[in-house]
Amino acid sequence: MRANPAWLALFLGAPPLAALAALGLAGRLAWPPLFAAAAFLAALAAALLAWLWQADLDRLSAALERLGVPGTPPPAPRPRLPFLAPLAYALGRLSRRLAAEAARAEERRALGEAIVERLPDPVLVLDAGHRIARANEAARRAFGSELPAVLRQPEIRAAVARAQASSALETAEISLAVPVERALQAAVLPPDPAAPGRTVLVLSDRTRERAVERMRADFVANASHELRTPLASLIGFIETLRGPAADDPPSQARFLGIMAAEAARMQRLIDDLLSLSRIEMVEHQPPAGSIVLTTLLSRLVAGFEPRLAERHMQMALSLAADLPPVVADPDQLTQVVQNLLDNAVKYGREGGHVRLDAEPEGTGVAIAVADDGPGIPRQHLPRLTERFYRVDKGRSRAVGGTGLGLAIVKHIVNRHRGRLSIESSEGVGTTCKVWLPAAENPAAPPA
Repeated sequence: MRANPAWLALFLGAPPLAALAALGLAGRLAWPPLFAAAAFLAALAAALLAWLWQADLDRLSAALERLGVPGTPPPAPRPRLPFLAPLAYALGRLSRRLAAEAARAEERRALGEAIVERLPDPVLVLDAGHRIARANEAARRAFGSELPAVLRQPEIRAAVARAQASSALETAEISLAVPVERALQAAVLPPDPAAPGRTVLVLSDRTRERAVERMRADFVANASHELRTPLASLIGFIETLRGPAADDPPSQARFLGIMAAEAARMQRLIDDLLSLSRIEMVEHQPPAGSIVLTTLLSRLVAGFEPRLAERHMQMALSLAADLPPVVADPDQLTQVVQNLLDNAVKYGREGGHVRLDAEPEGTGVAIAVADDGPGIPRQHLPRLTERFYRVDKGRSRAVGGTGLGLAIVKHIVNRHRGRLSIESSEGVGTTCKVWLPAAENPAAPPA
């Protein structure tokens, strides 16, 4: 039997129109019903081919659209029609290349975020409206909820405006009064063309440098003033020992005792000045550790027993059973309680009583030291924490006071973000109360 050219065209995969032309040519030679059946099959094949073509194109178009979506792009679809395989292969290569670029970009972004987060200086990123878009860990730790207050400083706002207008680095210096006095220097970086409207603000804490400068000036001024009297006494006694008392052993023994007392007073004064200066240098940095007060206070009271026995005084210790750990530097808190107990023993009534209480109060712990001494006149209370302020200078020098004890207590309490209050009534006694915040999440606090 002779081969029909139309069937041969369909079998060889000719395009539908060519197949139909072949069928039309054969229709003049073949039986009409056979031609109709062949035409129907050709149309059905063409429709199936068009559907497969459209489905593959839709899937490739959807894959192209997904390439612009952030994240890892999906693999390119495998087409059903073989002649679309090169296009799908090219799309797969593009998808893998974009995925690699996105991974590298994400790695660079994460590295930049980690570097900014770990910078020691506070860093703020401001949006076009001068609002905080990002703050690193140093900024959150240094300012916490006070960050908006920093941006409201007129000097900062002016520096940001100048940087945005001039596209140059601008600086400003500000001073914050709460919760403790801090000196800051702000560097404002102009917006980057890649991120228009974004301004970077770097804050450098200059409190320590300012404290060092002030410490030098204060030390010279205070030391020269307070050391003048004991130095004059020492010089006078030395001249006396060299002259009139050179052959007078009883006078020599008495003068040497006074000289030793004056030298000890100078030593205490210098130690307190240095201690106060060290505290002021770190006053802007709150302590990070936490301690349990029960053991610390009990140990301190035991250490004062010889002093109490000398003045025939008694001390009562009252500690609440549910005392929470407090945020504190152990050495500095020890110095606070020692200074308060020392004042109570020095200025309290001989043969009297001293009381040390500690109990929860609000979100922290209150430590109170009370004595039953002569008390302090009301007009002196506001100035008790000033350097070298003494209610009775003669009595203070007689008991070995330097006039710096309560000043040291005030600055330590400020560093701990606590409060100091002093109440006194003449003829009744004096009570010094220190409030310290409790530790929120204490982790095995030391005793």
